[in-house]
Amino acid sequence: MGDLRRRGVVALGVTALVTPLTLAIGARPAQAARCTTSAGPYRKKAEKFLGHPVDGKQSTADRKAIRAFRNRHGIRPNIGYAGPVTWGVMDLMDLMNKQRAVGKNPNKAGTCPTGKGRIACVGLTRRLSWIQDGKKLVHGPVPVRTGRSGYGTRTGLKKVYWRNKNHVSAIYDVPMPYSQFLGGGQAFHSAGVSMWSPPGSHGCVDMTKTAATTYWSLPKTGDDVHVYGRKPGT
Repeated sequence: MGDLRRRGVVALGVTALVTPLTLAIGARPAQAARCTTSAGPYRKKAEKFLGHPVDGKQSTADRKAIRAFRNRHGIRPNIGYAGPVTWGVMDLMDLMNKQRAVGKNPNKAGTCPTGKGRIACVGLTRRLSWIQDGKKLVHGPVPVRTGRSGYGTRTGLKKVYWRNKNHVSAIYDVPMPYSQFLGGGQAFHSAGVSMWSPPGSHGCVDMTKTAATTYWSLPKTGDDVHVYGRKPGT
């Protein structure tokens, strides 16, 4: 199966959804569409994404829909198999749709405190961060890349306790520009990878350079940060 041969691939990013995924994952040229007797390990999740009955069965409608999805996104061979690459693209698209749906009201549920004055909020479930002052949105929301399994970004109310514009990690020996530390070595900082690149950070709140430089000019040492929710898979 094409999915199985590319199990480690899902560093897709936004461009992988805008341009053909064939370019993003190095898939082979299109092959003739064909069926498969294997439903794939992500069949139920794929059914839910597609709005089909979630029964895990290899129905004709499921097979055709998954073949069409794989074909649109350049996943080869063009078969009705719901493997890790197929689900990886679906999961990424679902996350991006949820992020877009937030619009300019990321704190609609009131989960991030509004009585703290200026505060940076990090919602792990939707992988978004923003800055608010009371109920007023000051900046964002912006996509962020948070901790992977085993290195979860810790939740709770924190404070920016140290800032270093040109920090280099003493543990991983990698640059962490515009670092603003929140506790236990975890920090906001610029990262040179896609915010959708799996599996995630080692606990830091990774940001694009643009977002990180803006955050550098807003929160200051002693300002509050609230991290809440749970990143799926952690």
